[in-house]
Formats: sequence, structure tokens, C-alpha cells
Amino acid sequence: MELSDDAIELRPWTLDDVPAIVAACNDPEIQHWIPVIPRPYTEADARAFVLGEVAGIGSHSFAITASRRVVGSIGMKVNESRSGHIGYWCAPESRGRGLTTRALRLLCKHSLEELKLERLELITDPDNRASQRVAEKVGFQREGVLRSHLAHPDGRRRDSVMFSLLPGELV
Repeated sequence: MELSDDAIELRPWTLDDVPAIVAACNDPEIQHWIPVIPRPYTEADARAFVLGEVAGIGSHSFAITASRRVVGSIGMKVNESRSGHIGYWCAPESRGRGLTTRALRLLCKHSLEELKLERLELITDPDNRASQRVAEKVGFQREGVLRSHLAHPDGRRRDSVMFSLLPGELV
């Protein structure tokens, strides 16, 4: 399945995307905000991701492309309560152009209208204002702080901020 607007396309990952995934996932900023990705991030890690062999990755996982070039990633895991949990990242050279916001809007529209999900949620680090702005531009509402929610590779635990989007709230 593919989703698109006039600027981006969300499409399934392919093995041809491995170099772009490796480059992005070794970016210090992506590693800072997403503590669960391996460090260093290898071609083997990227191949496992593309082939769906990574635990916790949902069946709705897309490359965000612009002009046929990978600019980011967005994915969603759906649970038995008809809720989707969304995560995303944007490659360094593509930040600040609104591409992740467009991708989130496309996935949310599809999830609410076609998949008929009843709740979408995402979490961010409390200090990740860029990710929070992306969520808010699409209509997500800040719900609260999940204390000591994510373990980081250095052993520390960090809070997370929970955001949700319900049917009728998409902007």
C-alpha cells in the first residue's frame, strides 16, 4: 500500500533503502531521541528492519519519500483496542521542510478513515519540541507525562509525553 500527496509518498520499505536507513539512524539527533535503535546502526540492522524482523515494529511501516528519495520513516503498530501507536523520524538533510508533518497527516487520515481506528497515539521525549510541533500541527493533543518511561542505552530512564488523536480531530 502507498499513500501520497503532492509533495511526498509513503511506500513500503525495500532493501534498496538500506543505505539511507543506515545513514539516518546513525545521525546523533535521531539516536538521541529514539533510544531503542541500535548503536552503531548497521546494514544488518537496516535489513532486519526492512524485512520486518525487528520486534515492536508494526505492520504499517513506510519510507517517507520526496522526489523518490528517502527523507524519513513513519510507522504504526495497531493493538487489539483499535488504537494505533505511531513513531517517526526525519533524515537530517530533510528537516524543517514540513515533510514529517505531511507524512503524519497522511497516515492519520488513512488510519482514521480507512482502517477505522478509534485512537492514535505517539510519545516524545519532553525536550523534543520539534517532534511535539509535528504532532500538534496534525491535531494531536498532549495528554500527560509518562514518568520514567523509556530506558536509554546509557542506563538512565527518561519521561515521555503522550499525545493522542481521536476521530474528528485531524487538522
